[in-house]
Amino acid sequence: MKNHKHTLLLLAFLLLSIWNSNAQALATNPKNEFRAVWIATVVNIDWPKTSTDNVAKQKADYIEILDTYKKLNYNAVIVQIRSVGDAFYPTKLAPWSRFLTGKEGQAPKPYFDTLAWMIAETHARGFEFHAWLNPYRATMDYNTSLLSPEHDYFKHPEWMIKYGGKYYYNPALPEVQNHLLKVVEEVVQNYDIDAIHFDDYFYPYRIKGELFDDTASFSTYGNGMSIADWRRSNVNTFVKEVSVSIKNIKPWVQFGISPFGVWRNKSVDPRGSETEAGQTNYDDLFADPLAWMENKWIDYLVPQLYWSMDHPKASYSKLLRWWSENSTNTAIYIGNGTYKINTDSDKRWNNPNEIPNQIDITRSYKNVQGNAFFSAKSFLNRNQSVTKLLLENQYKYPALPNVVPNLIRKVAEVPTVNSIAKNALSSRFNVNYPLNSSVRYVMIYGPTTQTALDINDPSQIIDKIAFNDKKEALEIVIPSYKLDKSNTCAITFIDFYGNESEATLVNFTL
Repeated sequence: MKNHKHTLLLLAFLLLSIWNSNAQALATNPKNEFRAVWIATVVNIDWPKTSTDNVAKQKADYIEILDTYKKLNYNAVIVQIRSVGDAFYPTKLAPWSRFLTGKEGQAPKPYFDTLAWMIAETHARGFEFHAWLNPYRATMDYNTSLLSPEHDYFKHPEWMIKYGGKYYYNPALPEVQNHLLKVVEEVVQNYDIDAIHFDDYFYPYRIKGELFDDTASFSTYGNGMSIADWRRSNVNTFVKEVSVSIKNIKPWVQFGISPFGVWRNKSVDPRGSETEAGQTNYDDLFADPLAWMENKWIDYLVPQLYWSMDHPKASYSKLLRWWSENSTNTAIYIGNGTYKINTDSDKRWNNPNEIPNQIDITRSYKNVQGNAFFSAKSFLNRNQSVTKLLLENQYKYPALPNVVPNLIRKVAEVPTVNSIAKNALSSRFNVNYPLNSSVRYVMIYGPTTQTALDINDPSQIIDKIAFNDKKEALEIVIPSYKLDKSNTCAITFIDFYGNESEATLVNFTL
């Protein structure tokens, strides 16, 4: 009897250990988490690798980035489609980018709509596509001979301010704001993007001894404000107009901004962070992310915390906590500086655990829902000691991006299947596009071991498959090794907002 009790106790202990282990795995590998990478095109930082690459190489290199980050279980890309008054897509509002074709204003040869192609390839791999635009930066230098005659520098020289080796659009001018709003609206209207994304470049960073000369505009439009408040008002007006416009065109398209990581230092504002940043959003870039959140003008913020965990002047850990405590109405993701790995004067970046540790501490804050990493080339056949750690630990399983904030809703329809078949190599079936709902993906779940089917377990995510533009039925083929010995999988719909439907079970026991 004692042996029997001992056996039962041992069995209970083992079951509890397994349950705790599974619970811990789910806690450290959430099913829903934003995992993005910036793909910078300006001066060919990430893609295309050179401006003279032929179209075939450009396509192969972009697909390599997607496939690399899909294997690492990322789920979003933030792709720069306008960096200096140019475009990675056909438009009358800006010339083709020289970073794409080697000569500004020259279309790709053979011709293709680069943006439409990128979006299709991105969605085909289950990624969100966030279209990243730099609204105010007009050039990278003073060499205007590189510019197309169709560039705004020539068409509207009165819009430009010369400063710090570059030309900028004057954020104060109503005609500039109207023009930039048209740029955003055109992209939202014409392309199947998931988000419009701005980075930290609003008014340019201060340069000692140089003046950003908008004094004439201030005289005209200042309306009694201080110049600092007036500049912030100009930025706020533009952010608000972009937000309203996006939602009027396609309410599921998100508007996200990745500001510089420090709002204000505590030394100048008691609400500020415990930092000693040389420049800040509020005082130097005239950008006020707290106002954007409070007014619900944005869906997400990605503050760029490109410092190590214990940096003496701008600690990742302290800033993470500050953004968590000061967030409202808005999803918060954190921008991480993978470009610094093994290349920075701060030797903490030589530790392969720096990024994994940053992800771990980020996950400890419930109202911070993910990370984005600058930039794509950091993990492209580089820094493999870090990617190995991530793949074995923090990013062991896939994850779904979060639902668009404030737009959680019920997906009315559930998938219906037909033509179910199974052989030694695979299981297959067809899924019809729903009659009364708009959906983007079909999710497939199944256990790879002898465990119960659970769609809340990220280890059971088999695949995420996109419907095509024609909304035709999908044929789903699951290789046998992905379902192990199970004869059942579950499928759900994901709508354009990221909401997931209830599951339909598919039984292959015929």
